Amino acid sequence: MKAIINISLKAGVLDSQGKAVHHALDSLHFSGVKDVRVGKQILLELTETDRDKAMSEVTKMCEEILANTVIEDYKIELI
Repeated sequence: MKAIINISLKAGVLDSQGKAVHHALDSLHFSGVKDVRVGKQILLELTETDRDKAMSEVTKMCEEILANTVIEDYKIELI
């Protein structure tokens, strides 16, 4: 089983990297972009076959090390 974890800054947290990307896009005349938020994606190959156990374990990983839950949100997809 695979886990796809998408991590992004919470709403209201300044995304300086997103602002830099947005500025670069503007300077390259890509004017149709209203806002940019930059996040990260983590892909895990799991040995667990039980979906509930896998979700529980990956959630624990996110809460303890993969995401800074003070300023970041995360979403987990199991495939």
